[in-house]
Amino acid sequence: MKRAIVFSLLLVAGASFLMNCNGSKKLGSGINLFPMEQDKQLGAQVAAEIDGNPKEYPLLDSASNREVYQYLYKIRNTILNSGQVKHKDDFAWRLRIIKDDSTLNAFCTPGGYIYVYTGILKYLDNEAQLAGVLGHEIAHADFRHSTRQMTQMYGVEVLLAIVAGNHQQLSQITAGLVGLKFSRNHESEADKGSVTYLCPTVYAADGGAGFFEKINAAGGSRTPEFLSTHPNPENRIENFKNYRIEMACQGVNDFASEYKKVIAKLPK
Repeated sequence: MKRAIVFSLLLVAGASFLMNCNGSKKLGSGINLFPMEQDKQLGAQVAAEIDGNPKEYPLLDSASNREVYQYLYKIRNTILNSGQVKHKDDFAWRLRIIKDDSTLNAFCTPGGYIYVYTGILKYLDNEAQLAGVLGHEIAHADFRHSTRQMTQMYGVEVLLAIVAGNHQQLSQITAGLVGLKFSRNHESEADKGSVTYLCPTVYAADGGAGFFEKINAAGGSRTPEFLSTHPNPENRIENFKNYRIEMACQGVNDFASEYKKVIAKLPK
């Protein structure tokens, strides 16, 4: 039975590889041995692992931080309703905040489980910047970058074991997903995806550039470790701005004052 599953997945991978060879500029490049349903199942398992590990991932309670969560979900909904998110109706797109002011990070698991650290929420200046970051993370899930990357890192046998319920390996995969270093190509695709999602909205579509502009202005004093192997922040800033021009995006709003009022409600 297991060999039959592996064979089926290899057929899917072959088709995916041919499509990418025939259109290498298509977003979501790279071989993926897994059908979309496996993204959803793996994402749900990883989310359960995170939910059950408050020491490593201290999640803010959504009931006692209702206003902040509603605000983030409003931004998420604007992105999902842009008409540009391919898997809008396929993935969960659940959002959780991790209380860690020292970490400038956000990530999205396969299947659309979004996590944002308080560190990056307090670091950003406005709503458009956060929308840019969320758009970037949503793009990673929408283009299925995690399972593409993990296909290369772990191979189909390991990932099938995880989906089948190997909890020891699931813990290792969870930690790997949180600190996953995407390829340069995938990061560039996610940056472009962020602009694509924000372009039909009222936001400045290159809002994601704001994070890198702040990093540059700080002289790299708080540069996240995950940027060490990624495209140069200066190049990414330029790319964000160029994508906005190429797509003729009209949005200009950043909602800075509203952002600061809401973020001030986060626990100290």
